[in-house]
Amino acid sequence: MTWRKSTYSGGNGGNCVEVGQNADCFLVRDTKDRAGAMLAFSAQAWRRFAAMVRDSAEA
Repeated sequence: MTWRKSTYSGGNGGNCVEVGQNADCFLVRDTKDRAGAMLAFSAQAWRRFAAMVRDSAEA
């Protein structure tokens, strides 16, 4: 799986998350604890979550 660092994680002292996608869901993990727990989102839930983050950043 390919992981990418969230664009919203930059410049915050190393508190970063990474996002990956498999056939069933989107996964989110802590960059500093890559072997730790992950959050899993369905595609629909991920779109809602991403829209809420985007909207809050623009406010």
